[in-house]
Amino acid sequence: MKTIDVKTGRPYQIHIGHGLLSRFPELFAEVYGQRRPKLAVITDDRVNGLGHPGEALGPVPALEAGLQAAGYETCKFIFPNGEPSKNLDTVRQVYRFLSENGITRTDVVIAVGGGVVGDLAGFAAASWLRGIDFVQVPTTLLAMVDSSVGGKTGVDIPEGKNLVGAFWQPALVVCDTAMLSFLPEEIFSDGMAEVVKYGAILDGDLFALLEHGEIDKRIAEIVARCVTLKRDVVESDERDKGLRQILNFGHTFGHAIEKESHFTITHGQGVAIGMVLIAQVCEKAGITPPGTADKLARCCKIYGLPTANPYPVETLCGHARGDKKRAGNKITLITLDRIGKAALHPVPVEKLEAFMRGDLHG
Repeated sequence: MKTIDVKTGRPYQIHIGHGLLSRFPELFAEVYGQRRPKLAVITDDRVNGLGHPGEALGPVPALEAGLQAAGYETCKFIFPNGEPSKNLDTVRQVYRFLSENGITRTDVVIAVGGGVVGDLAGFAAASWLRGIDFVQVPTTLLAMVDSSVGGKTGVDIPEGKNLVGAFWQPALVVCDTAMLSFLPEEIFSDGMAEVVKYGAILDGDLFALLEHGEIDKRIAEIVARCVTLKRDVVESDERDKGLRQILNFGHTFGHAIEKESHFTITHGQGVAIGMVLIAQVCEKAGITPPGTADKLARCCKIYGLPTANPYPVETLCGHARGDKKRAGNKITLITLDRIGKAALHPVPVEKLEAFMRGDLHG
């Protein structure tokens, strides 16, 4: 087991290893000692139903059983899998569930699932009774390397993705890499988009490793490497006012692509397309070295990710103008000085479309 300490306003630990769900009550007790808070498990229908043939219990029921055997009272809320559930209507249902089960300020929400589960459950915890503890148990690669770390929580509204949310650090994160065996190939690929992103913006050696494509036996190491990179950035900029914005490489237009597709294009697919798109534009502007976009595209394709943008630039810019990273009349795009080093590049909103068309430098 690899343990990574995160020294944010509320310090916490991230545990990474194979089979950690069986140790969850022990890891939880390291944080809460002899206390026995009531535990509200929040998950989706897909994760709740996971299991291997011949197993008496799937991972989530086994987790509940282990907690109950350790003396914890649990209750569980299950919502439909997928991005369309990540909205305020589902949050209201969670609030009703928390109220009906008597969840108080001393109790704990446990988010078991991918990024949608973690974002939504974390936001519910941040806003219930003005904030109660929550624990992240990410079950997808994307959630392990990215969304479960750093305290960003939130939901989508019709006007855009993640526009309603809160910074709310978890009390604990437990990444059981055994859960990755349940992932369909396309969901694993989704997570690899974020892994490629980390290599592109922060770690050229990681990017080189990914270019070789032989990662199966090194997945726990790769998860730990990505988490460490994000930890370092988050510790220096917990509230996303400066350096932390580089983690949004590929995301401004990735989110726009997701929205325009009505989420038939997944988050990871959108990010992959967004990374290649911004690299292509910045090569034309002389910001990014020639050939960078091709390197990104080749690496993404190894992991089954699309790289061609299917939508008009003006349509994507319309979505991007409402992006949460906009500040006043500027939107900060993340560019690459080279593979392994990113930079912040503010562009006036009124010049965004021209910049993306390569008409000017912004």
